[in-house]
Amino acid sequence: MADRTWPGATLVAAAQHGDVEALTALVHGSSPHVQRFAHTLCASPQDAEDAAQEALIILYRKIGTLRASGALASWMFRIVRNECLRRTRGLLHRAPAEGPGGPGGGPGDTAPSAEERALLRLEAERVAAAVAALPDDQRRVLVMRDVQGLPGRTVADLLGLSTAAMKSRLHRARAALREALHEEPAATRGSHDDT
Repeated sequence: MADRTWPGATLVAAAQHGDVEALTALVHGSSPHVQRFAHTLCASPQDAEDAAQEALIILYRKIGTLRASGALASWMFRIVRNECLRRTRGLLHRAPAEGPGGPGGGPGDTAPSAEERALLRLEAERVAAAVAALPDDQRRVLVMRDVQGLPGRTVADLLGLSTAAMKSRLHRARAALREALHEEPAATRGSHDDT
């Protein structure tokens, strides 16, 4: 089973002070987590790979700008989220200029069209925005448990909560996220449902 823990604060601090071996180990140790963030937040596997690679490059180049060595996971989450959003916006600006089909493209192909890719990316952007809009305490527990994949007891300990309180907060976060994602399309369509 893959290691679910992020590189420790000692390694981060050494990398921040220019230790090349520590920096290499930090990038290598962060890679699986960054990949998981990217595949959760980006609309397509290709965007996820590109966003993860860009995030790791930023980590390598800018580790010195990280203020708290214990904040690596949240810093990388923001970088990956921003990369996914940037790619979505880039696609939206390019999509109208793209013609139908592509190399070998035709009506019978199973590859998604530019419009379908744009819609998928819009959905990913919507999910990322809904997560970002959660109250801080809910967003933190949701990211740690569902995005980082940390065990429940670890999340509870890191947040200074009982396991029951952590589960309750996680349940509220998931419910709020589901509600936000469920209601937004209806509001966009102008639906007047009372449900």
